[in-house]
Amino acid sequence: MGKAKKTRKFGEVKRMINPKDMRLKQNQKKAEELDEKKSTSVVRHVERESSAMFFRYNTELGPPYHVIVDTNFINFSLQNKLELVQAMMDCLYAKCTPCITDCVMAELEKLGPKYRIALRVARDPRFQRLPCSHKGTYADDCIVQRVMQHRCYIVATCDRDLKRRIRKVPGVPIMFLVNHKYAIERLPDAYGAPKQVTHGK
Repeated sequence: MGKAKKTRKFGEVKRMINPKDMRLKQNQKKAEELDEKKSTSVVRHVERESSAMFFRYNTELGPPYHVIVDTNFINFSLQNKLELVQAMMDCLYAKCTPCITDCVMAELEKLGPKYRIALRVARDPRFQRLPCSHKGTYADDCIVQRVMQHRCYIVATCDRDLKRRIRKVPGVPIMFLVNHKYAIERLPDAYGAPKQVTHGK
């Protein structure tokens, strides 16, 4: 008599649900959270380019120049024994109006009695005071935001991080201190600007 054929029993293995299956409550919750994030995703805002940047250079810039002064620029000017308004005029050969924001004044006041001369210089009546509407006294963010809104300012600073941030904003010149005098960057017609070498054919 022949051997009886045995069929393999597949039903004996315990069947498990896939952990990624959507029938599980935890996966359903995750899916709902993802849908909520997608629905409340922030719409990207593209900055409008200033009409002053239509030509090669910023057309809003011109004498009298308005120069936003940073905290460390005043301190370094005093260390180098430079009179701010006169040194600016020597650099640009034009009338300059130094502008100082409320947060820069607050930073100078916070520095204490060691920087009282810098505070006295900042309170000069020739300086134009720019009011701030934001919270806090961090000047760098305020200056960058103001410069992006209005491209009619030159920024005077010796801070590397602030310079790096302002270089990303087109058409805004930077004034800084070098060799005991002021120099200007990204203002082509200025005397203090670095010379652009043109190679002839």
